[in-house]
Amino acid sequence: MSVVHLPLPTTLARPAGAAAPVGADSAPGDDAAPGSRGQLVDRFGRVHRDLRISLTDRCSLRCTYCMPEQGVEWLAKSSILTTDEIVRVAGVLATLGIVEVRLTGGEPLLRRDIVDVVRRVAEIEGVAGPLEVSMTTNGLKLPELADPLREAGLARVNVSIDTLRRDRFAELTRRDRLDDVLSGIRAARRAGFSPLKLNAVPMRGVNDDEIVDLVQFAVDNGAQMRFIEQMPLDAGHTWSRSEMVDAGEILDKLTQRFTLTPVGERGSSPSQDYLVDGGPTTVGLIASVSAPFCGACDRVRLTADGQVRNCLFAREESDLLPLLRGTDGHTPADDDAIAELLRRSIAGKRAGHGIDDPGFLQPQRPMSAIGG
Repeated sequence: MSVVHLPLPTTLARPAGAAAPVGADSAPGDDAAPGSRGQLVDRFGRVHRDLRISLTDRCSLRCTYCMPEQGVEWLAKSSILTTDEIVRVAGVLATLGIVEVRLTGGEPLLRRDIVDVVRRVAEIEGVAGPLEVSMTTNGLKLPELADPLREAGLARVNVSIDTLRRDRFAELTRRDRLDDVLSGIRAARRAGFSPLKLNAVPMRGVNDDEIVDLVQFAVDNGAQMRFIEQMPLDAGHTWSRSEMVDAGEILDKLTQRFTLTPVGERGSSPSQDYLVDGGPTTVGLIASVSAPFCGACDRVRLTADGQVRNCLFAREESDLLPLLRGTDGHTPADDDAIAELLRRSIAGKRAGHGIDDPGFLQPQRPMSAIGG
């Protein structure tokens, strides 16, 4: 039996020096905080330094909480950003203070030029040096790509693994590929990715009986475990809060087996981390629903088809394609025009995602089309 000494926060955290929120119902398009010109600072004082780029909406798995088994409407190939366009937008964002880039999907390793994408983004100079590039992947293609990605400049990798049972994995992902994911995790370790993080979404009656087993697997394999509360981002819009396994319940299960010690302040990180039995392994809880961290959010998102999103749950997007390609009667824009669109998008960011609001509406795009 063990005791955890710090509960998860239940209120929105705000970065030091940030302006107090003025309400989650403010409309997009308001001016950013005074003195923020040239940076990605919203009207609540949140400084944005973290960029999430979705490289594709396609995936080699069909996880039930993310995608339907059949009938997926893929983005048109003509709308997918080219590598040159990705690098250009990332370069503009680097001049506006972005220091970290995470590549996501869909499944980013399905992109044929993924090694080139990593290399070129990792070469971009930001305000504090080259951009730090990380990736979230299902791991299926890591056996062949882990070493090339490491050599190209990929700093860190997160591998999604929701179950250690082969039959359950096949049911959950609709593909019998657990052995391939495990091979990918081993390949990432051999390539020297550290810390190697593993992501899991606990679901009631599906895999919530494996929470302890997943942490033990991470301990045994020199990895760091991350549990993510299931969010209303499924393609079928069937998410139910009553069926969600929240972070408090996860903590209760873990403290029956491990001694957990909180690791410092979370800052802008979405994960509250704990040392497992004194370390070095940690387990992290991402309580996006039960203990939202919107007040410290520093993320901006770019979808595979060139839409800028200022929140994972946003229902509004800003389209970069006309500026990049000169479509819809536009002429190709210069970097200043792209930067202005990015600043205006962040200026319209709301105080929080509003999941608990009576009028909350799930985004029209599923997670696979938004990017993790």
